[in-house]
Amino acid sequence: MKVLVTGANGFIGRALCEYLTSKQYNVVPAVRQTSSLPNHYLLSIDDDASLNKALDGCKNIVHLAGLAHIMDKRNANLHKAFHAANVEYTMKLAHKAASAGVRRFIFISTVKVNGEYTKPGESFSCKDKPKPEESDEYAISKWRAEQALLKLSRETGLEVVIIRPPLVYGPGVKGNFMSLLNWLEHGVPLPLGSINNQRSLVGLSNLIDLIVTCLDHPVAANQLFLVSDSEDLSTTALLQHLAKALNKPSRLLPFPPSILKLGLNLLGKNNIAQRLLDNLQIDDCKTKDLLTWAPPYSVEEEIQRTVDWYLKL
Repeated sequence: MKVLVTGANGFIGRALCEYLTSKQYNVVPAVRQTSSLPNHYLLSIDDDASLNKALDGCKNIVHLAGLAHIMDKRNANLHKAFHAANVEYTMKLAHKAASAGVRRFIFISTVKVNGEYTKPGESFSCKDKPKPEESDEYAISKWRAEQALLKLSRETGLEVVIIRPPLVYGPGVKGNFMSLLNWLEHGVPLPLGSINNQRSLVGLSNLIDLIVTCLDHPVAANQLFLVSDSEDLSTTALLQHLAKALNKPSRLLPFPPSILKLGLNLLGKNNIAQRLLDNLQIDDCKTKDLLTWAPPYSVEEEIQRTVDWYLKL
């Protein structure tokens, strides 16, 4: 089976291409600029010859390419940049795919389409009305791409699968997760020892297993799936798991979460406060029931795999 993977030089894309290759898939790792990725394919969305060559004989696309972060949130062109990368680029590729006879288009979206947090005792599900934050151009652009893809599916018969993951961690992870690993390894005391929130995460290997399942599962067509490790963790528990895998003391100091949240908000770190202190839980029952699927790896296994990679850097 020939599979085109966009964003093949990214965190998820590299691991997915390696896995698919190991399973004897005919993988086309597509990138938009020269990369160190072996056998990568330079794909220009505005070059018909390039697109036709990439799509020739292709039955599946896993679309990971997109824009996730812009450091300057005051950028006047924020909306335009996210829309161009995450909606316009996606739809140009999807239209070309439909014309070329591609059977299935798997779009990796984000749980942020559902919202930024859940209330205690509640969880996001596939049945929820999307509520991306008004200020989150990334989540809004992903939601608009989802809608446009489903419309195209109805018009052309292109099978669309949408996957909304929460925070993904694993070998190659960056950002805040990498910061936590650095702090724990160096024994930095953290005032995060009394946080009782619950957050859903997904390990890289578990996410890849779901993506591969959706490549040819007959009932996955035109479905939306939420995914997680199926074991929610508090921020405190996550740090304890990481410290154990690192074979380091966690050095977590008990500190009232309400005061911590107030302090972070006063410093303008509202987003950090939300990720550290609020709940974000996912109901992935539909994913499990419809696909007869379960995460093949436990949280402990996924964390240990992440830490083993980190210690080799």
